[in-house]
Amino acid sequence: MQERIQKILAQAGYGSRRACEEFIVARRVRVNGKTAELGQKADPAVDRITLDGKPLPKTERLVYIALNKPRFVLSTVEREDDDNRETVIDLVDVRERVYPVGRLDLESEGLILLTNDGDLANRLTHPRYGHEKEYRVLVARRPDEEQLAAWRRGVVLEDGHKTAPARVFFSEPQGKGAWIKVVMGEGRKRQIREICAQLGLPVVRIVRVRIGSLRLGTLKSRAWRFLSEEEVEELKNPEKTGDGGRKTENRRKTGDGGRKTEGGKRRRRESESSTFGKRRKIPK
Repeated sequence: MQERIQKILAQAGYGSRRACEEFIVARRVRVNGKTAELGQKADPAVDRITLDGKPLPKTERLVYIALNKPRFVLSTVEREDDDNRETVIDLVDVRERVYPVGRLDLESEGLILLTNDGDLANRLTHPRYGHEKEYRVLVARRPDEEQLAAWRRGVVLEDGHKTAPARVFFSEPQGKGAWIKVVMGEGRKRQIREICAQLGLPVVRIVRVRIGSLRLGTLKSRAWRFLSEEEVEELKNPEKTGDGGRKTENRRKTGDGGRKTEGGKRRRRESESSTFGKRRKIPK
């Protein structure tokens, strides 16, 4: 099947589409011996495409895998020679060379997407696209509203970076601690742990439950599955879905993401009105 050359290069792992367009403009790409032009299409199964004189690797089928990463498994492709710990790649059985999209630190768990689609990987990790990640965070003591409000506004990290505003809600009590729901569009290294440390909320567990429209669901720890065509399409075209993958039909009807009641008033979105997400009084 013919695709634009920059898309073929991106899917082969050479960078974002924009970066691959620059390769074409710089006349570094050839198709069947002729210099490629921006906007040109080719079929990698038929045409010989080269970058700097080197042919693209043999085209593999594109693979998309959802994995429930357990704690103490590395979210990397390779390990050091003297490191015997498992990686996420050890947990899946596919012949294609896949890569994790967005890492989880060693002690965190939950949803990881593995794929060999470089174009989609770039879209899911680049800040300009703003794909949300949702986490359930268990802390050892119950947060007060002031702590949650500070998190929502943004916290200055040790390196001087102020985190972007996030949606943060008390979820449910757990012994002397509590589960917190966190939805954010950025993901710096150990960001949640550093924020919690600054707010005086010792972290017990961090579980990622959503990447964009893709949800962890009932997938058990260490288990994995292939994504459906619909799930892949929703990740590639997030404008067709609302927050968390909900269809935007109701948004178009009301213009603000809510739904009208019989009296004409708008209901709050699910993330703010459900038991899980509602900003409610925190039990002592």
